[in-house]
Amino acid sequence: VQLQASGGGLVQAGGSLTLSCTASGLTFEDYAIGWYRQAPGKERAWVSCISSTDSSTYYSVLVKGRFATSRVNANNTVYLQMNMLNPEDTAVYYCAAEKYGTMCAGMDYWGEGTQVTVSS
Repeated sequence: VQLQASGGGLVQAGGSLTLSCTASGLTFEDYAIGWYRQAPGKERAWVSCISSTDSSTYYSVLVKGRFATSRVNANNTVYLQMNMLNPEDTAVYYCAAEKYGTMCAGMDYWGEGTQVTVSS
C-alpha cells in the first residue's frame, strides 16, 4: 500500500493551495482518508477526514470553514482544498488511510508528507 501526498509549496498569507493524496495497493473506496499536519517542534495533529461510506467530512476546529476535503474514488485520490491560509498552517501535511473508517480514529497506512509554508 502506498499513499502519496503532493501539492505543497510556498504561499502568501490569505492564499490557497490544493493538496492531493493518491493511493495504490488497496481498495480505495473501502478506506476513510485523513489529513494530518506536523509543524516544527509540535506533535502531529489531525486536520480532516472523509469517510469511506458516504464521504462525510469532518474538520479540526482550526481549519473548519477554510479547508475542504473531497474524494474521487475512480482516481484513488483525495483532495484537501486549503483557503485563507495563515502562517499557523505551515507544516508538513500527511495523508493516511483507515479501512472502513468513518472518523479517522485509527489509521492503517500513512503516506509521505508534503511541505506547506505560508509566509506573512
